[in-house]
Amino acid sequence: MNRRHFLMSTAVMAGSATIRGMQSPNETVRVGIVGLGGRGGSHVNAWTGMKNVEVAGVCDVDEAHIGNKLKGMDSKGLKKPTVYTDFRQMLENKDIDVVSIATPNHWHALQTIWACQAGKDVYVEKPCSHNVFESTQIVAAARKYNRIVQQGSQSRSSPALREAVERMRNGEFGDIYMARGLCYKWRDTIGRTPEEPVPPGVDYNLWLGPAPMRPFTKNRFHYNWHWFWDTGNGDIGNQGIHEMDKARWGLGVTHPTKVTAIGGKFMFDDDQETPNTMSAAYEFEVDGKKKMMTFEVRHWISPHEAGIQEGKPGNTVGNQFYGSNGYLVMDNYNKYYSFLGKDQQPGPTATQRDEHWANFMEAVRTRKREDLTAEIEEGALSCNLVHLANISYRLGRTLHWDANKMECTGDPEANKMLTREYRQPFVVPAQL
Repeated sequence: MNRRHFLMSTAVMAGSATIRGMQSPNETVRVGIVGLGGRGGSHVNAWTGMKNVEVAGVCDVDEAHIGNKLKGMDSKGLKKPTVYTDFRQMLENKDIDVVSIATPNHWHALQTIWACQAGKDVYVEKPCSHNVFESTQIVAAARKYNRIVQQGSQSRSSPALREAVERMRNGEFGDIYMARGLCYKWRDTIGRTPEEPVPPGVDYNLWLGPAPMRPFTKNRFHYNWHWFWDTGNGDIGNQGIHEMDKARWGLGVTHPTKVTAIGGKFMFDDDQETPNTMSAAYEFEVDGKKKMMTFEVRHWISPHEAGIQEGKPGNTVGNQFYGSNGYLVMDNYNKYYSFLGKDQQPGPTATQRDEHWANFMEAVRTRKREDLTAEIEEGALSCNLVHLANISYRLGRTLHWDANKMECTGDPEANKMLTREYRQPFVVPAQL
């Protein structure tokens, strides 16, 4: 898939497909949720709390997760959904209109592609891809099968943050030349866990899916899978992708020209493979002008830089944007504030929670891809910044990105890391 197709306007590509013959905005949309762990619970709560939306199916490879979510739904008097352990079986249910994906990162692209091929619209958690190749293919699938696909980048649906971006676009802060993303999460050591038998009620083969077969350990399983290259992308691809997306959005850029990252594991001696501390820098070119983005991941004691999340011990998660006439700050709670001029006088500020789930469901009904605030193409572009930073970190050198060829110039070792070896039959297809 070449760059022209990858960046094609979503408005131009919007089609007229319908789902299950839906004729009225009052008709019920039936959702199937895959992945019922911590984030999956948010999916259940979101869809069951929405008018004219029904959770018709749930899927997880861990029977304990299924049991816990069914108990919660039963306690609210909700209709019991059909239960699946194999996602492919859920896709065979023609009455399910939408698939809501809250599985580990290494499954996101393939499950989205399968769902598009089955005629389902998709809400997929961030990051939508595990590598750059998957970013390309997930967008290609959404286009080929004319599906409504949204990445779970909730901040894009915050009226306050949308106002902030509009103010920057309108020149209120002058020329926005730099963005800084911060991801300082208080994360303790995961320690070391031994190899052990797979717990009863867990289909470990399906959990691994596209990833290589590894012996089961608790650290490679629920949640801590984030810290292993086979299944996760480190904290830059966990919490960080939210801030990375906002930084790219506010800066008004797409592909970088240069990426460099340094970091490592500091303080802890444990099973974690991904760095707990990283500093990444990106260079972009827009209309002949250079722009810059920096991104920092830290895991322990940190100051509340620029006042981000002041009074909330432990975390500093947000963004800063620097312009020729001031700077603007976004925190992780749908809030922005700003300072103008050389004297840094307080500027505009606003706080308003996002309506991301509602935004997706509205687009499902209107069939207008341009109505999505985090359409999958936007999500994929931001995910690629995560992937390129991780490759730069792992290789220990700067990458020069050619957006026309979607490859690193003169670096075959880096280009090999743009994709992965997939475990049969869980292969992200090169041809759709």
